[in-house]
Amino acid sequence: MAGVTTIRWCTVAKSVNNPGRKRRLDQPLERSRARRPTYDPEVFGAMSERVARRIGSWAFIAWMTVVVITWIGWNVLAPDNLKPDIFPFIFLTLLLSLQASYAAPLILLAQNRQTDRDRVQFQEDRTRNERILADSDYLAREIADVRDAMGELATRDYLRGELRDLLEEISARLDRIESAQVPDRALPVASDNDPHQQ
Repeated sequence: MAGVTTIRWCTVAKSVNNPGRKRRLDQPLERSRARRPTYDPEVFGAMSERVARRIGSWAFIAWMTVVVITWIGWNVLAPDNLKPDIFPFIFLTLLLSLQASYAAPLILLAQNRQTDRDRVQFQEDRTRNERILADSDYLAREIADVRDAMGELATRDYLRGELRDLLEEISARLDRIESAQVPDRALPVASDNDPHQQ
């Protein structure tokens, strides 16, 4: 086994890229440089959104109209030796086709990113709604339990009614007791300042 050395506690192999350097087999490999160019999709996506936002604006349409009218006006009214694109305006058509061929994929990329954001937002909204629904179900069950428990307890209106009835009954009894006792004679109340008492 060429390039492999065994040590007491681990196996070590010599690196293919750097034969003088040993690497451990229990650790992941270092990523080698890619042969093709790489790009950051977030940066490219953000750039495509900026371009799509500008292409889809009224300012872009106005400037594009001004450029096309200027191009056509220059190629119609300028002297023959200064006209870069004569009547069928082939070069203008080529430029507009080139612009459209770049604009369409950039707009589609921006729409795809927006679709992805909408999907994530929809999922978050759905999760939030499910949590709110579960919370409201829980609260509804708790309120039903409280109502069941309150059905066994006396309410404030019930207690007021019972106390009012008791008060009327006591009042009626006192009136009967007072009317049943006929005072035989009025007894004078003794006071400390009365001279006849001494």
